[in-house]
Amino acid sequence: MNAKRLTIVGAALAATAAVAYAQLGGYTQANLTSTAEGKTLLNVIGDLKQYYLYPIDEDKLLRGAINGAVGSLNDEFTYYSQPEDNAIDQENLAGNFYGIGVQLIAANADGTGGKIDNVFKTGAAIGAGVQIGDVFVKVDDTEVITSKLNDIVRLVRGKQGTTVTITFARNGKPYTVKMERQPVTIVDVEETILPGNIGYIALNTFYNEKVSQQFRAAVADMKKKNVQKLILDLRDNGGGLLNAGVDVADQFMQSGPIVSLRDRNKKTEVFGRASNQKTDYTGKLVVLVNKNSASASEVVSGALQDVGRAQIIGEQTFGKGVAQIPLDLPDGGKIAIVANEWLTPKGRQIHKKGITPDIVVADTRYTAPLNFAGSGLKAGEKITLSVAGKPVTVTADKDGKFTYTGEIKRPSKSATQGEAVVDVPGDAILRKALDLLK
Repeated sequence: MNAKRLTIVGAALAATAAVAYAQLGGYTQANLTSTAEGKTLLNVIGDLKQYYLYPIDEDKLLRGAINGAVGSLNDEFTYYSQPEDNAIDQENLAGNFYGIGVQLIAANADGTGGKIDNVFKTGAAIGAGVQIGDVFVKVDDTEVITSKLNDIVRLVRGKQGTTVTITFARNGKPYTVKMERQPVTIVDVEETILPGNIGYIALNTFYNEKVSQQFRAAVADMKKKNVQKLILDLRDNGGGLLNAGVDVADQFMQSGPIVSLRDRNKKTEVFGRASNQKTDYTGKLVVLVNKNSASASEVVSGALQDVGRAQIIGEQTFGKGVAQIPLDLPDGGKIAIVANEWLTPKGRQIHKKGITPDIVVADTRYTAPLNFAGSGLKAGEKITLSVAGKPVTVTADKDGKFTYTGEIKRPSKSATQGEAVVDVPGDAILRKALDLLK
């Protein structure tokens, strides 16, 4: 097992159907056609190609067969990534790519479209006047208002020095800018010093090969500033590389197991052990978690809780207690297969359970958005209502129904990568941590 590639995040096509099917069960390329099911699969594909009225995209057909096979497991953490999505995924994992220097989130309630969530202080976007909240309308000649987020990312990124022309909408008004793609390095560790010389480090994801290095640098900075009380924020961290989680926990533990893996034969082995290093932080420690803290975040918080190294404050965590092996495939795609469950130092299995904080506090950084629904209009008819003193126009669907969902309040982020922004008055979990440390 390649430890470096083992992942525990919260979310391959072979050359032929036979090769694809050979990834599962006891089937092999040699005996696939000797079974009724195997013959049926190949017959269905052949019959569709021969008789279907409309043109068939054969690649799409085979990928559909693979997704169907993987989907039959009914396991959300075992999945196939198509080549174009895997390419973006590998760039994110490396933490390096060429782009315009922004972070994106979905613009629409169904997860489609793209909107600027942050503009870095270095990069083409800030120089072009791009702002947080701007919505992607068109990338070069492609309209992207309802495109998948990964498709927008793929169009925006490219080779160093090439240009991309993007049309944004700001408050409903479009504007177009041309930008040169420049190197972007993602920093997923943010830090600051709070009153009373209390250190604060937020770790956004473990799905970045540079995160261990970035985290060690942040811990070293805290020690340099003589921080004796530290807050580690793992809220909204959905996990990533298991070895990165082990490395983070090891910064606070001097000995003993951090996490163990158990396979389908119930064989259990310690995956990571703590070692006593001069770079370790040995001061007082509080860890913040919420319902979106998953996998590697739970490895870290579970280990520190088990050995009594830290107080855990916040919400019940997500509960992802399994690890995947990602396998590259001939078409450039990837399949991630759940291969192990992981256990805390005390042997706790937290899958679909999560970790209960020592002190339970609700996360107040997010507020439920205003939403409403209605009916009685004609199909396509528009109605304008006043929401918080501003006009909101909604359009009725074919049944005369209409809905509206306001924007979810999101925690602010600094445009300077590596710099943390906190809102103590509006953050009940952080306030509780500060009270505990004071």
